[in-house]
Amino acid sequence: MLQPVKGQSALTMTLLATALWCCRQLYTYIAHLLKWWSRYLQRKFTNNQGVSAEADLLGYCAKEWKEETERAKHMRKAYEELFWRHHVKYVRQVRGDNYCVLRAVLFQIFSQGIPLPSWTKATDVLKLPEKLLYSQGCNWIQQYSFGSEQYTGSNTLGKLRRCIEMLRSQWMEVSSIKDPYERGNLCNALFADKSLEHKLYEAIKFIMLYQVIEAYECLNNKQECLPSFFNQLFVRDTSLDPLSYMMNHLNAIGERRGLDQVELFLLGYSLEVKITVYRLCKFNSAVSQESYTDVYQRDWPEVFLLTEDDRHYHIPIIRM
Repeated sequence: MLQPVKGQSALTMTLLATALWCCRQLYTYIAHLLKWWSRYLQRKFTNNQGVSAEADLLGYCAKEWKEETERAKHMRKAYEELFWRHHVKYVRQVRGDNYCVLRAVLFQIFSQGIPLPSWTKATDVLKLPEKLLYSQGCNWIQQYSFGSEQYTGSNTLGKLRRCIEMLRSQWMEVSSIKDPYERGNLCNALFADKSLEHKLYEAIKFIMLYQVIEAYECLNNKQECLPSFFNQLFVRDTSLDPLSYMMNHLNAIGERRGLDQVELFLLGYSLEVKITVYRLCKFNSAVSQESYTDVYQRDWPEVFLLTEDDRHYHIPIIRM
């Protein structure tokens, strides 16, 4: 009578062992699947971020410039100088497309809670496209290009208005947040949305164009109170007036080119911020650090940029 019990016990142990093995296999498979999914989401989120999290400056330099070429040695010395002399301890990498300067500047404006430019209080920015078209006779404004979108024609004014409204509403919302941590989280979310980002940058481009038009009219009326960089802008054969500036320079920003040195002055002037650039490619020269602002604008908030080649820009973080 004991033999069948022994057989049943052995069978039960075998079934339990089989079930345990299956559970372990299933657990291993699920763990592997979750790990893969976590890495996928992390990679996707990182790739979508317009501005990365803070990274140690010297650690970033060691990773990017570990070769023994002359250029790599030059860059390592430049980064060390930035770390010790200028107290730049961290860097935030910025997505390296043709909007990167606008992205780096606007991210700092938002993350610092800098308010809207003072000139917007006296001007209805939403009506600027219509004002330029109907009141100032700039019918060529309809040839404005939205990055890769060429010449949207009669739809231009509506698209510009929506971009400007997006910039104004997001700017007001971010600047109203007093808690830096909460403001930073909102900035990270905003700059992970490429579609929204591009609307913000197109609005900034249009504001830059508006300032060029206003300056051109002031020059024609013999007004002398303009920043000197406008003279540099209008003396060029490719930007003798606002139309040629838009067609030959502004329309290509975001698609085929970024901003040049004169446009950094224009950007800072339009947004009322001082832009200081650490140009590592010019390390140990008189232009290794440049400030794109006129003397009378010293009370404006300051934002910083870091570039290795005068084309791609990152955000240096200063910690004393």
